[in-house]
Amino acid sequence: MFQKIIDFSKFTSIKIGQRERVNMLQRGDKMGDGFLVGAGNNLLISPTPPPLFMLSKDFDYIKEEDDFVEIGGATMSGRVLSFAKKADISGMEFVAKLPGTIGGMVAMNAGVKEYEIFEQIIEVQIDGVWKTKKQIEYGYRFAKIDGVVTAIRIKKRKGYDKELEQRLIKLRANQPKEPSAGSAFKNPKGDFAGRLIEAVGLKGVKVGGMAFSSIHSNFLVNLGDGKFEDAIYLLEEAKRRVFEEFGIKLKEEIKII
Repeated sequence: MFQKIIDFSKFTSIKIGQRERVNMLQRGDKMGDGFLVGAGNNLLISPTPPPLFMLSKDFDYIKEEDDFVEIGGATMSGRVLSFAKKADISGMEFVAKLPGTIGGMVAMNAGVKEYEIFEQIIEVQIDGVWKTKKQIEYGYRFAKIDGVVTAIRIKKRKGYDKELEQRLIKLRANQPKEPSAGSAFKNPKGDFAGRLIEAVGLKGVKVGGMAFSSIHSNFLVNLGDGKFEDAIYLLEEAKRRVFEEFGIKLKEEIKII
């Protein structure tokens, strides 16, 4: 294990944070108490985070076998998409314009609409031990991972679907261009977080340098000088108003540490 200084105001997609010392995990290392950072795409880091860990380049790889494809936990989604196109492998089209590492995507069962990463998974390597998908509890934007996702194996099927890729890209065309951490809240069953946030009058509302986007209400965006405290205020205000108005408890999709 070695350490690296990362400026989270540049590293995270929401552009909030400070310089922090991060423990870089290599093969054979065990993670201590703390938080595992992926690509920083759904992360809101506080001024006082817990000890931080990250997978090193040891876990950034793609290996094609006869019946499956093995992908390291630190591999970025863009690299996976490029590989799938070149090798004509179907199933990973949904990662187009969905940034993140494979490990992070597994930890939250990332996806779009009915396409989620667990649909493609055969096995997950957690702390160096392979587990079948049936051995892991998972659901909508959720996976119970007791450890660190170091690799996955996905189904190997020929026939990359370019039409599906383009259709999924279009679904994301209405996302705001400002820095954000993606969807702020998970969609409650039978409803949409964005609709609820708009219904309680928070669409486009600004506090300091942060705002709920006027394009997509469920995106908390950084207008240029956003602060952690501003983001937290808006998240809590949305939860309070939605509960008071609809009796629905919004749950964050963004990770706050």
